[in-house]
Amino acid sequence: MTNEPATDPRLDGVDPEELSEWAESFEQLLRVRGRGTAAAVLRSLDELATGSGLDGRESVTTDYINTVGVDQEPVYPGDEHLERAYRRLLRWNAAVLVQRAQRPDVGVGGHISTYAGAATLYEVGLNHFFRGPDHPGGGDQVFFQGHASPGMYARGFLEGRLTEADLDGFRQEKSQAPHGMSSYPHPRLMPSFWQFPTVSMGIGPMNAIYQAQFNRYLQGRGIKDTSEQHVWAFLGDGEMDEPESRGLLQLAANDGLDNLTFVVNCNLQRLDGPVRGNGKIVQELEAFFRGAGWNVVKVLWGREWDPLLAADTGGDLVRVMNETLDGDYQTYKGESGAYIREHFFGRSPATSALVAGMNDDQIWRLKRGGHDYHKVYAAYHAATAGNDSGKPTVVLAKTVKGYGLGASFEARNATHQMKKLTAPDLKLFRDLLQVPVTDAQIDADVYAVPYYSPGPDAPEIAYLRERRRDLGGFVPERRNRPRQLTLPEPKVFDIARKGSGKQQAATTMAFVRLLRDLMRDKGIGSRIVPIIPDEARTFGMDSFFPTAKIYNPQGQQYTAVDRSLLLAYKESEKGQILHTGINEAGSMAAFTAAGTSYATHGEPMIPVYIFYSMFGFQRTGDAMWAAMDQMARGFIIGATAGRTTLTGEGLQHADGHSPVLAATNPAMKVYDPAYGYEIAHIVQAGLHQMYGADSTDANVMYYLTVYNEPMQQPAEPDDVDIDGIVRGLHRIATGEGDGPRCQLMGSGVSVPWALQAAKLLREDWGVVADVWSVTSWTELRRDALAAERDRFLHPEGESRTAYVTQKLAGSMGPIVASTDFASEVPDQIRQFLPNAFATLGADGHGFSDTRAAARRWFHIDVHSMVVRALQMLGDAGQVDPSIAAEAAQRYRLLDVTAGTTGAAGGDS
Repeated sequence: MTNEPATDPRLDGVDPEELSEWAESFEQLLRVRGRGTAAAVLRSLDELATGSGLDGRESVTTDYINTVGVDQEPVYPGDEHLERAYRRLLRWNAAVLVQRAQRPDVGVGGHISTYAGAATLYEVGLNHFFRGPDHPGGGDQVFFQGHASPGMYARGFLEGRLTEADLDGFRQEKSQAPHGMSSYPHPRLMPSFWQFPTVSMGIGPMNAIYQAQFNRYLQGRGIKDTSEQHVWAFLGDGEMDEPESRGLLQLAANDGLDNLTFVVNCNLQRLDGPVRGNGKIVQELEAFFRGAGWNVVKVLWGREWDPLLAADTGGDLVRVMNETLDGDYQTYKGESGAYIREHFFGRSPATSALVAGMNDDQIWRLKRGGHDYHKVYAAYHAATAGNDSGKPTVVLAKTVKGYGLGASFEARNATHQMKKLTAPDLKLFRDLLQVPVTDAQIDADVYAVPYYSPGPDAPEIAYLRERRRDLGGFVPERRNRPRQLTLPEPKVFDIARKGSGKQQAATTMAFVRLLRDLMRDKGIGSRIVPIIPDEARTFGMDSFFPTAKIYNPQGQQYTAVDRSLLLAYKESEKGQILHTGINEAGSMAAFTAAGTSYATHGEPMIPVYIFYSMFGFQRTGDAMWAAMDQMARGFIIGATAGRTTLTGEGLQHADGHSPVLAATNPAMKVYDPAYGYEIAHIVQAGLHQMYGADSTDANVMYYLTVYNEPMQQPAEPDDVDIDGIVRGLHRIATGEGDGPRCQLMGSGVSVPWALQAAKLLREDWGVVADVWSVTSWTELRRDALAAERDRFLHPEGESRTAYVTQKLAGSMGPIVASTDFASEVPDQIRQFLPNAFATLGADGHGFSDTRAAARRWFHIDVHSMVVRALQMLGDAGQVDPSIAAEAAQRYRLLDVTAGTTGAAGGDS
């Protein structure tokens, strides 16, 4: 059934015939009843052993040999001769692409060695496993390793999708437009080619897991049949050090995601040196994945090793394989066959005898399993068609980084940074690959070495294209052909516009009520995907549990403790809510999968991810950038926002900076609404921009901060400025009467403070103030910068005035802005204002206290706004300069116990 195991001293005294009978029994069980039944029997025996006081879980690793035995290998279905022929061309063109990009007048770099070592892993998949978008069962989703992008471009060239001009545009996206190509998989930069961004290491594995889960989610909810679609993630063994690479494995096992396969390219090297020089990364990963509940398939040795392992009757070769450290394995591939004979096989007389009849060249050509088509095919087959265990699978494939590039590159510590081939390197590489390029062509200019394709009618190219036709089209390929949604009628937003009447409600509750109404809408209700990281009750979303239900592919098999309650916790295989647990990273991965479903599946979904605002951009900013790169769409809701609104929680919950971080993401539209009616118009605008049939800029995400501080929500005014709400600024109160004038600005929870400050200014000091609600400081800044840039680049034309400048034209007096965020948030618009401007921000560290005390400490409260406005009016000669000091004394501005701004407690 498999290679003989190494001699185990624990078996001393055991009758070999008895042991053989046990092995034959298990072999028969596996052959007749299948892997699932065999696994169940082993689990039962393991439980029996544990119950008897034996440690049945002593080993989580297997011998350092291939998981699929020689007699279990399926017949290889491809034409290996033709596949080898064009694989040589792929490897040549991938290397030349990078070489040409290094010409002296360009020098943009690139990576040669990753694809050189991983070519077989990709080609077996592309020829026999990866389904394209036209496959009757739907296309697979393949997360390509970022540094291997030159290989995918080289394949696109042989397939006829890319030209030589395109290849020469590698990493020159603007200067070589329209032929420029991105360095790594970037869907936003190459929106018809790449599906998934992966070069930010750790994000790919995480997103692949949640992509596989989301495929099942679509299936469970009856939106799309995804039963034949598979998710593949190609990763590096060094990348597996990232916490995100391993930290979410349990979800895949718990959900039984057997539609997911990780392929880890174990070339034993990081970017600088060995991954585990003193250890064995394959064995470490095997233990980790097994412990997480995954199938593990190791493909370590090529077929040339099969006769040696068959002859290893004493287990000496397997013992040496088990004991050899990764640092030594790397060194072997950087040395010679003679060195391997002495330092590897020479470890025992038995292993030396195994290769006594082989010359040094034959020893050198003993391949690693990741370079053998047959072995890789057997591993992929075991992970897919042969996987009836209901588990995800990881394929651990051992390779050589820089394989075939020659002694200067193969397995060298610096190979990742090496981007240039010398003339001798190129000639050796050419000879190895048998590419018809002459010495004269190489010697003429090593940076102008030609690409090579034998043309579309050549047998190997015809074969390559035929395999992709049979599998359903090109991979990678991104399509943007979503079905159109019927967006809600305006009446759906009516309740949010009516305010809260005599009751008080935080903007978090206002948003949740609107979300509930949207989920009832016939057009988009079923398309909304609420994503909650274990805070639904904090946000008042537990009311969703009984009706929308929480998605769980196993349903709810237990008796719920709160089953008799109206708001019982309810799980279902058809559930609409993705409840990700205490897991913001996974939540963003789920958001990305849902938010890109319009392209991945042609099924537009509307993710609504709601979380503690502090744990959004600060914790998962990289994942949000990946979502931008993948052109995700949806709503991101930073709840319990602000530095002072979450009373008592303290520093780690006091968010004063998320809008600043959000503003750095070009695809993020950042809003800080004060009232429910503002939220209604922003959400309505977001739905039309992201999902409307006539949208021209749909690839954005809407970030809204909402608060937990209850207040009386006003009804929408009859003369509401909808355009101003959406664009970032509208006036909510106009000061009446005579006297010195000023402008007060707030956003979110600080808008009511501005209204109260305006009242005090009028009643106590005779100052007239207009009050503005700034729904988006960031949108105002982006518009103003665009106007400024337009004027700069087109000085001959009529210049456009920034929207914020237009809105404030004619407004008299200084401007005072207060915010529950850091000063950097309002300061985004400082340079575009026609009036003197002052910001009151919650700068510095948060702390635990009452809202009123915290706001007085930061001097962002009502009375601080009054004093600052009086001070600025005094500076301008509009009032007596001594008035500001008088006001500060009257309001006890330096006494934190004198603060009165905001409700005490009340987290609804």
